[in-house]
Amino acid sequence: MRLVIIGADAAGMSAASRAKRNDPNIDVLVLEKTEDVSYSACGMPYNIADPDRPIDDLVVRKANVFREKQGIDLRTGHRVDLIDPVNNRISGVNIKGETFSFNYNKLLIATGAIPIRPKLPGFDLPGVMVLKSLEDGRRVKEYLRARDVEKSVIIGMGYIALEMAESLKSRGIEVSMVKPRMRFLPWMNETMAGRVRKELDSHGVGVYTGIELEGIENTKDGLRLVAKDKKFDSQMVLVATGVKPASELAGQSGLELGPSQSISVDDHMRTSNRDIYAAGDCADAYHMVTGKKVWIPLALRANRSGWAAADNMTGRESILDGVAGTAVFKVFDLQVARSGLNLKEAKNEGFDPVEMVIEASTRAHAHPGSAPIWAQMVADRRTGRLLGAQLISTEGAAHRINAVAVALHGKMTINQFAQLDLAYAPPFGPVWDPLLVAAHQIMKKL
Repeated sequence: MRLVIIGADAAGMSAASRAKRNDPNIDVLVLEKTEDVSYSACGMPYNIADPDRPIDDLVVRKANVFREKQGIDLRTGHRVDLIDPVNNRISGVNIKGETFSFNYNKLLIATGAIPIRPKLPGFDLPGVMVLKSLEDGRRVKEYLRARDVEKSVIIGMGYIALEMAESLKSRGIEVSMVKPRMRFLPWMNETMAGRVRKELDSHGVGVYTGIELEGIENTKDGLRLVAKDKKFDSQMVLVATGVKPASELAGQSGLELGPSQSISVDDHMRTSNRDIYAAGDCADAYHMVTGKKVWIPLALRANRSGWAAADNMTGRESILDGVAGTAVFKVFDLQVARSGLNLKEAKNEGFDPVEMVIEASTRAHAHPGSAPIWAQMVADRRTGRLLGAQLISTEGAAHRINAVAVALHGKMTINQFAQLDLAYAPPFGPVWDPLLVAAHQIMKKL
């Protein structure tokens, strides 16, 4: 039996390793268009912040380890251009320009996601960067090393954009963040989003919303982002306007696509073709709150779905329940976390949502070092079900959100959540944890 995998990062190599553990005799062929495999993309902003740290520190396992220790036929520099589902065959071209073609018994598409670039003049100029692959990180780091970058512009205000704002500021580079839409963090409660914006303000990051972009042009001093009624001069522009599923190959082969044109899979990671599976950022998932298909590209899901796909392709049934959209990121001294639905999303999904935002302390009364923590919760008025939560603080937010994720997977009501026996000790939180306080307060609204 030959298992062919397209893509060699989180989902792809998790699947390849798992398949070999399940059946050491299986023929596993992995085709990766770049020269990089199995690396921590999420660590790139923090690596870039340190000019002396090699970018290859982010490589989790080198290609030769997969080949020599696990017997995986891993071929880098191999771009797959065609999937032929009728004949169970893929074909493409390698870095040398040589064509290749392979048959498969089972195929896994793990092509990930690709960065979105605005279709405007100048976005292909040198110095206009994206940050998705390790090669992107390598380019950014080399660009900063080779040039005297004093000013930068970041287009976008998502997770990567905010992390890179901190990274560049730590290197003494001036940062201006711009986006076309008016709201700073549209998915976050406005009170809490305002607190995050204050954090950026306090570190000298310029935040400009509602900016109508027109293009980028070269100047004698570097680059100029041209917008309606405004111009931003810099030596580097980072485009961080989001990503989209790398699903074009799947779509061309006739596979069914789901939300945001991600590859549609069932809870076994099977596509609409019985011999083809998909995993990672290119594939969709079921949402634990709504039960509907969503596309939420996050690292844990990528690794977990790679395992599940490998199990199912090698005859060991593995079912994935879905995702709650649990995420956390750092903005200078703030931890920002979320899980589940926000108020607007809950309304759009047909719930009758109620929202509560509370401010509490991260440690017990009078315990030194305590900091404020903001907790937001959303519940359904009709059923009392917990629908989602958000947390921000300088401490204690990142791991507290996991309690919400567990509750969402368990489809708990607010009343049930309020009865949870959460841990208490003065250095780590008050007797009434901020999440419990938020739950009790929202119960009064139900």
